[in-house]
Amino acid sequence: MTKANRAPVMEPEPIQGTMSRPETAVRIEGVAHSFGELEVLGRLDLDVAPSEVVGIVGPSGCGKSTLLELVCGLAEPTAGGVSVASRRDTGDRLASCAYMPQRDLLLPWLSALDNASLAPRNRGASRRAARTEALPLFERFGLAEFAGARPAELSGGMRQRVAFLRTLLAGKPVLLLDEPFASLDAITRAEMQEWLAGALMAEARTVLLVTHDVEEALYLCDRVAVLSARPARVVAELRPNAPRSIDRAAAVTAPGFAGLREDALRALREHSR
Repeated sequence: MTKANRAPVMEPEPIQGTMSRPETAVRIEGVAHSFGELEVLGRLDLDVAPSEVVGIVGPSGCGKSTLLELVCGLAEPTAGGVSVASRRDTGDRLASCAYMPQRDLLLPWLSALDNASLAPRNRGASRRAARTEALPLFERFGLAEFAGARPAELSGGMRQRVAFLRTLLAGKPVLLLDEPFASLDAITRAEMQEWLAGALMAEARTVLLVTHDVEEALYLCDRVAVLSARPARVVAELRPNAPRSIDRAAAVTAPGFAGLREDALRALREHSR
């Protein structure tokens, strides 16, 4: 993979509130959600533009994963509304979103290629047609030699790559990634972040990425929404000028990046209780 010649310039100033956009792929308006008497989300607003990658960071237990479930139609908010491609119906949202949970959930008896092919198989494709659809992605993203391997033969990073390709092959315009690298060690996680940066440049989708890792969010995302402790609301938005540089090391050591990371951490500290 070619290294970028120039480190991205970062803008260290947080942008407060939700930014208005002429087009919206995902719109979250005044969303509140409770589990019984426990209020998790509190009047949260966020817009996501088509093909934008938005990171969501916040204290543990503030409802980040719950927010993804509401976006993709697995649940309905207690108050407010969620729309995907201007459609608010639960079924329409579910049809437009592909959800990747923290665990890869690969089926141990299937090969990597057949695991990734499950999405087209679920759409009614034959096994041969599904494999034909999946194989070019394996070749594009450096997984072709592992296509026949079972999950037990793959490293944690390889398993996550297969899980991500399965998410891509769902063919949905909106990808919801919930802590996809949380279980990986620091070195593998950094490698996977760089790999995902390239994948997102090659396959443009609208993405909501939930992560506890501020550096990961700032490196991978066009914009990062910082949530408060529950009931969560957006307390700051941070925008790197040049996210997803192929050269991760240069990106995360740039002076502007360090300043932006400190802004995010400050917002988290101030709103963690």
